[in-house]
Amino acid sequence: MLCAPALVLLLVFFAFPLIGNALRSLVSDAPSSSAGPLANYQKLFFDPYYRAVIAETIKVSFVSTLLCLVLGYPIAHFMVRRAGRMAMPMLFLLIAPLLTSIIMRTFGWRVIFARHGPFNELLGWLHVIDRPVRVLGGPLGVYIGMVHVMVPFMVLSIVPVLRGVDRRLEESARILGAGAVRTFVRVTVPLAAEGILTGCVLVFMLSSGSFVTQLLLGDGSVVTLPLLIFQQFSLTQDLGFASAMGNLLLLIVLMCLYVQLRVTGRRGGDA
Repeated sequence: MLCAPALVLLLVFFAFPLIGNALRSLVSDAPSSSAGPLANYQKLFFDPYYRAVIAETIKVSFVSTLLCLVLGYPIAHFMVRRAGRMAMPMLFLLIAPLLTSIIMRTFGWRVIFARHGPFNELLGWLHVIDRPVRVLGGPLGVYIGMVHVMVPFMVLSIVPVLRGVDRRLEESARILGAGAVRTFVRVTVPLAAEGILTGCVLVFMLSSGSFVTQLLLGDGSVVTLPLLIFQQFSLTQDLGFASAMGNLLLLIVLMCLYVQLRVTGRRGGDA
């Protein structure tokens, strides 16, 4: 009985919508469709255009995750090992953008990278360029916006784990003759692997479901599943096909969580 309120909440706001979305994906709204209940999935997996969109979605999510890891780990390492009293102000600066609407932040990048915006004006003042650089409307602008949105989640996932790493283990490795790079690769990274994996999975899942940044900064040049779902709901009104794409995104997220549980469970068993 004590669990009943939580179970009802999960059923009403989690299980029932997912079941409804799964059933809706089996109904095709296309008048020419005669392939049965799996018509939407056949269209999604066998049409070359939609297969390319799925590949683009995975590519954008993977590249965004890799860039967030490359930028986020040094920030997390500096906050834990070098920042000292500045760690809390840095944490505040890291979290502060999350309190601002993602639309506002994305429009801020549009202002910065506009044809006559601050970025091009600065490069022109430094005589680096003769004509404005086109950043918006391409993958570069999308990746910049995605990393700006997602990198705090990577840093916040790594910092707690990195704080729990005993620095005496690193000092012991250095005393036994390991260099700084070897100590980092053989000692620090394995001990912080759980936080790194959690950050990568979290950023990958959020990136795979993000479309506002891609819509506003890519100007249609980067087409992913979330953007197509938005178009199917708002323009073509093909709810069945949009539901099928939503279920595919859900499957990708569940696969990421499964990989994380398998890896962390194996590490816990080895420990």
